Amino acid sequence: MKSKKTARLRRAQRGRAKMRELLVPRLSVYRSPRHIYAQVISEDGSSVKAAASTLEKDLRAGSTGNVEGAAKVGALIAERAKAAGLSRVAFDRSGYKYHGRIKALADAAREGGLEF
Repeated sequence: MKSKKTARLRRAQRGRAKMRELLVPRLSVYRSPRHIYAQVISEDGSSVKAAASTLEKDLRAGSTGNVEGAAKVGALIAERAKAAGLSRVAFDRSGYKYHGRIKALADAAREGGLEF
């Protein structure tokens, strides 16, 4: 019997294989029960171009493990990616379902000017 984490990582590998074919940076998301993290990773996967999470001092003030926290991280990662000169990315949801916090982060990043 496979664990939930193993199944999620397997789904994530399938998605990442498709993203490598696109040759664009990917916006990777990781969520824990308490926090949410986002990184923009280069096309070849060798470096992180921008990062944001609810662990940062200005985002820790409110609640961090909910939809509002995810939306703040989405807006922040969009701002930092634009500052790094990136406007088009592939959204790597890391095997998570596209709802709740993942959807809130993606919508906020789109509103911030990222295209995916």
